[in-house]
Amino acid sequence: MSEPRSLRLAGDRLAALAWGDDQAPTWLALHGWLDNAASFSRLAPRLVDALGIRVVAIDFAGHGLSRHRRGDYALWDYCHDLLDACDHLGLARVPLLAHSMGAGVACLTAAALPERVETLVLLDGLGALTTEAGEAPAQLRKGLLADRRPLSSAPRYPDSETAVAARVAGGATPIDAETARPLVSRNLEALPDGHVQLRTDARLLRPSLVRFSPEQVGAMLASVRSPVLLVEGESGILGERARARQARAAVARLTRRVLPGGHHLHLEPSAVAGVAEAIVAWHNS
Repeated sequence: MSEPRSLRLAGDRLAALAWGDDQAPTWLALHGWLDNAASFSRLAPRLVDALGIRVVAIDFAGHGLSRHRRGDYALWDYCHDLLDACDHLGLARVPLLAHSMGAGVACLTAAALPERVETLVLLDGLGALTTEAGEAPAQLRKGLLADRRPLSSAPRYPDSETAVAARVAGGATPIDAETARPLVSRNLEALPDGHVQLRTDARLLRPSLVRFSPEQVGAMLASVRSPVLLVEGESGILGERARARQARAAVARLTRRVLPGGHHLHLEPSAVAGVAEAIVAWHNS
């Protein structure tokens, strides 16, 4: 399998990893919250080999090796990361490969700018976290108060394996050490005293000031016109929850596959081959 190349995009603002030939058709890959471009380190080489494509996975602002953002980290702000990467790469219209939060960014972009999105391959993510309209004042209060508190220092660890163990123990969704290791490795900075420290912007942990309402997200998903493949993990975050069913029903051209695995099934060593096979079969159908 091919080794990735490191890229700097958008005036050096964004970092990225690229697999495949530079002249091949390009898919842009978008990772989840607190992850980074290494999220695709096990899936991308398989897609490159099977489909003859190039995969460019970006680090969203504040994640991995990308610069931290001066302003907010609202979900829609990441759409600019996607668009800036496409503009830098000369991609007028692009297939998107997106996981979790990245899937939300992909859906918003496809809804608002359908001319820029060719197809969507979504990995255990669809739409966005929402807040009911009546809960908006409480959400804003939570976000404003959090923004006014001093930031905590970035976590430090004696070595990378301790950092991996911390990710396994404290992750928002279940993840094992072998799955987490590529993500953690890309997110660590070596310190002069021999310790390692997370690069992630601590502000990413603050609650959102504002979220879309369920009705707004439903309207976004109903506006997606590109073909969509949704690959879910059997123990992922969607399943048969009411909101997930509503989200799937809103998308006009959606194909759903549910495969063994968890939320990071595209990075799980035992599940990634099945994910790749599902994507290749859909793409070639």
